[in-house]
Amino acid sequence: MPQQDYPYVTRLDVKYPHGEIIDIPAMVAECKDKWFNQTLTRVNDSVVRVGIIEGEYHWHKHDSEDEFFFVVSGKLFVDLEGRTLELEPGQGVTVSKGLMHRTRAPKKTVILMVETSEIIPTGN
Repeated sequence: MPQQDYPYVTRLDVKYPHGEIIDIPAMVAECKDKWFNQTLTRVNDSVVRVGIIEGEYHWHKHDSEDEFFFVVSGKLFVDLEGRTLELEPGQGVTVSKGLMHRTRAPKKTVILMVETSEIIPTGN
């Protein structure tokens, strides 16, 4: 499937090297985008990303990688094939590789994601 352009701001560069404080509230305060995703740091072969989101992502899957979502603030809906999970702050879920899913946030929501550094956020 060819890669499409999507209306999301996705930054895959690692913003914070090891040993540097990661200030999520400052990032949220500066963010003006409805759907923003920034890689924060690398942890071995994985990365931690922040999502500052409002609205819907498209349906997609990751053929070879699992994906973990953790809600910092707001409310996140994770639509899976046949069901929807509703996550509140302090809750998380892992979506298994190969499973079609999409995330939605009815209001500004801040999430952390842990995934391999090789994952393509928009899916394959």
